Amino acid sequence: LQKKLNNKEVKNMKVLIIGGVAGGATAAARLRRLNEHVEIIMFERGEYISFANCGLPYYIGGEITEKSALTLQTPQSFHSRFNVDVRNFSEVTKINAHKKSVTVKNVKTGEEYSESYDKLILSMGAEPIKPNIEGISSDKIFTLRNIPDTYKIKDFIEQNKPKSAVVVGGGYIGIEMAENLYNAGLDVTIVEMADKVIGPLDYDMACDVHNHIKSKGVKLILGNGVRSISDNGRGLDITLNSGEISADIMIMAIGVKPETGIAKDAGLELNQRGSIIVNSNMQTLISDIYAVGDAIEVTDFVAKEKAFIPLA
Repeated sequence: LQKKLNNKEVKNMKVLIIGGVAGGATAAARLRRLNEHVEIIMFERGEYISFANCGLPYYIGGEITEKSALTLQTPQSFHSRFNVDVRNFSEVTKINAHKKSVTVKNVKTGEEYSESYDKLILSMGAEPIKPNIEGISSDKIFTLRNIPDTYKIKDFIEQNKPKSAVVVGGGYIGIEMAENLYNAGLDVTIVEMADKVIGPLDYDMACDVHNHIKSKGVKLILGNGVRSISDNGRGLDITLNSGEISADIMIMAIGVKPETGIAKDAGLELNQRGSIIVNSNMQTLISDIYAVGDAIEVTDFVAKEKAFIPLA
């Protein structure tokens, strides 16, 4: 694709990008720098594009104080700078690979339309896993993926003044959320099913993290999981596989799964975890469809084995 775009004779190519955060926005900017004539349309289901995923917990904790610091670009600034047609509040509901078109739904009005493409880039990312356990639908339980999620958690803390929090999951997002809930003045407990936090770390390295967490006064429960949750109106009573705890707010951060439903429906090959399979040039097995980001299977740089490494 890059070689073709370097050819300035390619003036009528139309590239559609599904997803406007890290992978999608980066691809759009790079495509424009390669060729000024290509038509680029980027669809984003939510309101915001190109936002700083890694900064979201730090807005909740107060280290980032301005909402504007979370957004690197707006649809308007992105169009002005890169001449990319950014369509937010636009959800692609179907990929018609044989016709080389997608079906797009306006999430505000419900209106649907079809858009054709010459090349299609998929960057739908990954969504938080929410286990099917009793009480999981309480309005005191949150996940964190995007800016609206961030505002919901921040608003809940400011309006309800919770004193205690349970973070379920000791991965990147779980530890960052624990840190920032602690900074926001809450009494924090981390519950992790494994015997250590931060899965990619070796156990002896993770022990240093455990000691640091405990030195801050954050409670750490390892080798245990949540079995059920009861909202008593004032807070949450949480039954673990072994024991019980309580809290005023809970953050579920037990991991993410690729959001690849439309890719599966289109006939793209997925691995057992639901990640899109691509080659070293990010091409899927269907001609003219590429995929990037947390939605895809990657090759581990060290082990040279196939892996799922969602970092955003």
